[in-house]
Amino acid sequence: MERVTAPAATRAEASTTYRPELPVDVLRTLSPLRRGAGDPTHRVTGDGAVWRTTLLASGAATYRIAQLALHEISCQAWGPGAEQAVAGLPDLLGACRPVTGFDARHPLLADTAKRHPGLRIPRTGRVVEALVPAVLEQKVTGKQARASFRWLVTRYGTLAPGPAPDGMRVPPSAQTWRRVPSWEWHRAGVGPQRSRTICLAMQHAERLEQAVDMSPAAAAARLSAVPGIGAWTVAEVAQRALGDSDAVSVGDYHLSQYVGWALIGRPLDDEGMLALLDQWRPHRYRVVRLLECSGYAKPRFGPRMTVEDHRAR
Repeated sequence: MERVTAPAATRAEASTTYRPELPVDVLRTLSPLRRGAGDPTHRVTGDGAVWRTTLLASGAATYRIAQLALHEISCQAWGPGAEQAVAGLPDLLGACRPVTGFDARHPLLADTAKRHPGLRIPRTGRVVEALVPAVLEQKVTGKQARASFRWLVTRYGTLAPGPAPDGMRVPPSAQTWRRVPSWEWHRAGVGPQRSRTICLAMQHAERLEQAVDMSPAAAAARLSAVPGIGAWTVAEVAQRALGDSDAVSVGDYHLSQYVGWALIGRPLDDEGMLALLDQWRPHRYRVVRLLECSGYAKPRFGPRMTVEDHRAR
């Protein structure tokens, strides 16, 4: 993991110390929100603190989250949205999705849950901020998508308020995403299909943000009503913005095979993966996260993936 130097201390505009009833591992819980080592909206500094930026209804915010103990986390925030960012810390760290009722049922899952008791499902509550990078990841490699996201946010995002690490930016607003010209999408390596999907979604950004207050089924219907947003993208947004512990990224190039190898020792297709994971409802995504943190690696054989046609939409 890339570490960057912590900036000099500056008095925060809002702060809190969060003491959750259940243990929370900040780094592992928030790692799915990071879009590569160069993500300008998410950094980990040398002292182990997580720095994030966000654009809230109250304005832009930078916040620093530091692990003091498994049951004690500090948060400092800067910018117009500082108070709202601090108030949302429990949800961000998984308080809205308790582990109640989860039965590991498998030795690998049970061992991983025991080794990582603080793994939670984050909930940012920001649909647009999860949707844009998810669309950028459609049909291309993760490396290519992360480079596109980094280029676009660095160019069109605003400077992070407060003492943020160098290079951090606040994600662009929906209006800004809509104004990105076609040649800039091209320079970022984003094809017409993905850029059209993003621009169309941004026209309905206000309605899409309402998904955070909907049931999972209603939220999925609202998101998938936008042409170009399919089941894979809906799941990726639900996992991050909505904190959905049951959302499975169907159509992922690697996931079904990985889940099959890890749990039953053979590859599966999407249909087989869903059938296998059904016993863990409503914690199917929690199972996936436990597998990702387990250290398990599936056997390496078969053709190398191509640059295109990596993920579904």
